[in-house]
Amino acid sequence: MDAFVNFTSQSQGRDRIFRASQYACALSIYLLRNNTERKDLVAKLKGLETNMSAGRKLLRLGNTANSIEAAKRTMQLSDRVLCLCLTAANASRAFYFICDNVLWAQSVGLIRGIDKECWSFNASRFYFYSLVMNLTRDVYVVLKLMVQRARDKHFREKMDQNLNQCPEVAEVILPQLDAFVFLLLETLKSHPAVALDTVKNICDLFIPFDRLGIYKSNAGVVGFCGLMSSLIGIMTLAKPALRIKP
Repeated sequence: MDAFVNFTSQSQGRDRIFRASQYACALSIYLLRNNTERKDLVAKLKGLETNMSAGRKLLRLGNTANSIEAAKRTMQLSDRVLCLCLTAANASRAFYFICDNVLWAQSVGLIRGIDKECWSFNASRFYFYSLVMNLTRDVYVVLKLMVQRARDKHFREKMDQNLNQCPEVAEVILPQLDAFVFLLLETLKSHPAVALDTVKNICDLFIPFDRLGIYKSNAGVVGFCGLMSSLIGIMTLAKPALRIKP
């Protein structure tokens, strides 16, 4: 109970719960869309999804300053690749939150006469940029860890043993490809924080993909991917050891 209270006392924790609920509603609406007997339930889910989205916009009002401060911190990183990726990601998130705040102000009547579609498109675009840079960081970290693992003598022996156990596969598939896949899986298995962050960012990409028209999917795919990334976000926030650093 204490862990739950501590989690929900954080603005990020509440946002993750709202986000998971929002995309769970979106997925449920898609799955029940052709069920005529569930029209009332679908209408209630649509209302709940709208309220969750509006609530999240309110919770994100102070996130622009947080992203700017995060960008200042990542500019001090000694690793230039991580510095570039994380600073660009945090700067893009800051612009995303600015657009998001303007849309919230317009929805409650504080601002009038703005092009809602333009601001929404720009918000999705900056969100997409942020995800791309975060995913680039993930790939860089994974490759760096793979190089370190490949240099380990005991791991090389383990990898050679794995290849020798499957001679039939080695004849069909290039041994180098089999070794690369084995090395990748073992690296992700031994670094769950990196694996979870990579999966989370890949899932999140489908949201701006659909909105920007880069890859048209459907509400079911967006709802499922949003729900999966939200659950991973809840897990990493509840267990800081599973959160990728820096």
